[in-house]
This record gives sequence, structure tokens and C-alpha cells, in this order.
Amino acid sequence: MNGVILVVDDEHDLAVTCQRLLTRAGWQVSTVGSRGAALAALTAGDPPALAIVDRHLPDGDGLDIVRAARAQGTPVIVMSGHTSAVNRDQTLEEGAAGFLGKPFSARDFLNMVRTVAGQPPA
Repeated sequence: MNGVILVVDDEHDLAVTCQRLLTRAGWQVSTVGSRGAALAALTAGDPPALAIVDRHLPDGDGLDIVRAARAQGTPVIVMSGHTSAVNRDQTLEEGAAGFLGKPFSARDFLNMVRTVAGQPPA
């Protein structure tokens, strides 16, 4: 996968952790902390190669980002602390390429990113 991975999470520590994991794995990463900033990032310049989005953000639903990203061909992985089957199924039905329940391991995170990016899991 070429291009930037956009990480969207209002929990600064988690966003930084995701950024570090992805950077160590060789990807370029941009992080934002809100729905509004994510929607702006999706329309500014080249779209990201992949978006990793928190489902519940202080300024709105992460599914808005899923819809906007999918409309331009950007695959999306959604992270959520609400891991019910209903939440997971709704997220996938809206077009997310993957769903990660929080908390998750670094290995599960990177394997899902690799899978969505079309690379073999480690």
C-alpha cells in the first residue's frame, strides 16, 4: 500500500500508539482527533490509502467518516470500545473493511491493517 494512513481517534494516547506501530511497520501516518478534522483531511489533497477510525467521536459518529472515505475508494477500519454484535454488524454494513474491538493487541491491529492493505499477516 502506498500513501498515508489516516488515524482518527480522540484518545491522544491511543492515536499516538497507533501512529508508532504503523510507522515502525513502514507506513506514513497522519492523525486527527475529531470527525470534523477527519472529513476535512479526506477532502484535502490526495485521499489516504487507508483510514483507521474510532466509531464514537466527541463531534459525531465515525460512520460519517466511513461513508465519506468509501465514497472516494478509501478502505476503513473502525475501532470501538462498544463491541456488541449489533455495533460491529452495523459498522460493517456501512462499508467498513474491518472492525477492531478496544482494547486490542498490537499484533491484531497490525494484522488487520496488513489484511485490509492486501498484505499477508505477520
